[in-house]
Amino acid sequence: MQFQMKAKMSTLLFHSAIMTTLTILFVPLMVPRLTNLKTIIVTTKLATITSIIPALLLMYSNSQSVTMNLTWTNTLLPLKITFMFDVYATLFMPTALFITWAILEFTKWYMNLDPHQDKFSKYLLLFLIAMLLITTSNNLLQLFIGWEGVGIMSFLLIGWWHGRTNAITAALQAIIYNRIGDIGFILSMAWLSMNYNTLEVQQMLSHPYTPTLPLLGLILAAAGKSAQFGLHPWLPAAMEGPTPVSALLHSSTMVVAGVFLLIRVHPLLEKNELTLTTCLCLGAVTTTFAALCAITQNDIKKIIAFSTSSQLGLMMLTIGLNQPELTFQHITTHAFFKALLFLCAGSLIHNLNNEQDIRKMGGMQKTMPITTSCITLGSLALMGTPFLAGFYTKDSIIEAMNTSHLNAWALMTTMMATSLTAAYSMRLIYYTQLITPRHSVWINPNENDQAQTKPILRLALGAISAGLFVSLIFPNKTQIMTMTTTTKLSACLVTLVGLICALDLIHQTTYLNKPQNTQHHTALSLLMFFNNLAHWYMPHAAMTFAKTSTQNDSHWYHLIIPKMLEKMNTFLTNTLTFNKGLTTTHMKMFIVTLMTCLLWLTL
Repeated sequence: MQFQMKAKMSTLLFHSAIMTTLTILFVPLMVPRLTNLKTIIVTTKLATITSIIPALLLMYSNSQSVTMNLTWTNTLLPLKITFMFDVYATLFMPTALFITWAILEFTKWYMNLDPHQDKFSKYLLLFLIAMLLITTSNNLLQLFIGWEGVGIMSFLLIGWWHGRTNAITAALQAIIYNRIGDIGFILSMAWLSMNYNTLEVQQMLSHPYTPTLPLLGLILAAAGKSAQFGLHPWLPAAMEGPTPVSALLHSSTMVVAGVFLLIRVHPLLEKNELTLTTCLCLGAVTTTFAALCAITQNDIKKIIAFSTSSQLGLMMLTIGLNQPELTFQHITTHAFFKALLFLCAGSLIHNLNNEQDIRKMGGMQKTMPITTSCITLGSLALMGTPFLAGFYTKDSIIEAMNTSHLNAWALMTTMMATSLTAAYSMRLIYYTQLITPRHSVWINPNENDQAQTKPILRLALGAISAGLFVSLIFPNKTQIMTMTTTTKLSACLVTLVGLICALDLIHQTTYLNKPQNTQHHTALSLLMFFNNLAHWYMPHAAMTFAKTSTQNDSHWYHLIIPKMLEKMNTFLTNTLTFNKGLTTTHMKMFIVTLMTCLLWLTL
């Protein structure tokens, strides 16, 4: 009896804490006079503290909860607003709130001259709420509302500086590429609702087998939102938005929504080998391609953006390995050091008069020691340095690959991507900190504002401890397998190889007399000409074809109607003017008329 009372109290406190968290987030949006940056920062901080309570209760009880609050319709397909607070939603909520709190506080310093700072912070809060709707939804239609919500907010935030042509172009790229994925989502949702007569995720998961086609639609949706290969160009282009937008978009919203969708429906995927193989191959290609592109970029934000794309490929690959828990762990740890890297990049850019080219930085460790130390820490966590956040998940993913029975091609490409991660991270650190300052002498970088340094230090603490914390509290731990020492250390070894190669190349290029732009370097710096093909050549070919088709159509229309009328008119004119008073003409006409009359009388 006492145990049941404790369980009821725990459940009541669990639901109360979650509902309190969500209510706190909606307060600044519902009360107009509280819609300002300072209030939004305070409410996000309170929501972060409150969200820790259900996470601790989850550790204690290790249970999940499904709550139904409102029925939409009672037609042939009943629709209900359903929330599922399982381990994924409950642990993701404090992570996203903590990171958003730091980003909003950084926004106070970074956007201090923007006349619409309060509106910008409200958009960031709406962005977060839409993502939380995705993670807590137990209904595909409800999830789709949050799905479209993050898409709309990303469009508004990426194009925030709408006076710049590049910002508008990047916002349009984001919305168009995501519409391609949304087509797959809508078609899959329609198929599942018609065949399973429900949109509730838990009821769908009870079916023993789902055909390949709707699952491929869900993978297409995830590929669009999480910028997998083929639908990836919008992610580096999104760097035209303000840096706080990039930090929130790449860490805990938008890009991880696609991978989270696959985690949520993974029991459907694990019974279909083709879909798992698709995820595996798509993730392997994405992580390697993005790492190759990152190593040739000079824009600091684009380097970090391609590293996000590479890590998203690694998450997709882990889905293909049939390890959804490990994928979620990597989402959680990746959020901390990726937000840290973007805030550090924003701090450098803002202090260098909006300069984003790493070749025009250098020597920043003297004037901005906190920022440069944290960007080094974030890069080390990204590389998978032992006992930092990325190590606990990235190393586990590579171990799972090494001990699986899958093809060696995916393992080889992932190893290469891991090595390249160390190379471009080292390149970023070297050009921003370790060489002679190359910025203007009139610029005086500093770290005088606490709103600049406090969020960075807070995220740095997360980049150090998040991996250990998540690996200890996550209930569904991956299976521990016996392996050789070389297999166990393979991730660290390839990272070390990439680091050594990067240091050697830095030394060579520093003392090289005549630098040469080789063809492969040009191809990688231009993203393997993907943007030229997709954004120029294909539309140009389509326009040329349409123009030719239009001309052909006009030609046929001209032949069928005007030319035909002209020829008929000419024929009739010649016929009417044929009589010129000749006897032969009269005889011919008489004979033709006579023969016609006889034929008519005979019939």
